[in-house]
Amino acid sequence: MDPSSMTPAEASLMRAKLHIRGGKRRLRQGKISAGIVTLYDALTYAIDWYLSDAAHRDKLIVKEGERITNDSQAFAILHRSGVFGDDVDPREMDKVFEEALEGDMPDYDYSGFLKSVETAMTHLGVMPFDESALPPEDPKTF
Repeated sequence: MDPSSMTPAEASLMRAKLHIRGGKRRLRQGKISAGIVTLYDALTYAIDWYLSDAAHRDKLIVKEGERITNDSQAFAILHRSGVFGDDVDPREMDKVFEEALEGDMPDYDYSGFLKSVETAMTHLGVMPFDESALPPEDPKTF
C-alpha cells in the first residue's frame, strides 16, 4: 500500500480493510491477543474514514468536552448518535481490547468480539468488501 498515492480518507479505508483481513487471519492462527488488537486498530481506521466525511460528522451527538479524535470517545459518540446500534457495545469492545494489550488470551472465545467488530464495520459502511481487491498479504507479517 502506498499511502502517498491516496487521500487520507482512502488510506484509512484501505488500512481498515487490510487490518480486518490480518486480524481475522491472526485469530485463525491462534494469535488471539494480536488478532483482537489488529481488529481494534482496523476499527479505529474505519472510524477515521467515516469521520472524514463532513456529512457524517454533522449528524453526531457530541457532548461538551468530548473529542471525536479520542478512540474511546469516538466509539461512544457513534453509539449515542445511532451509527452503532445496540448490537455493538463500545465499552465491552474497549474492555476486550485492554485485556488483549495486557497479554496473551489463548483461551478467550473471540467469536462475540469478532461479531461486534464486523457489525460495527457494516454500520460504518466498510463491510462487506471484496478481499480479492486488496493487495496480497505479505507472508512475513506477524
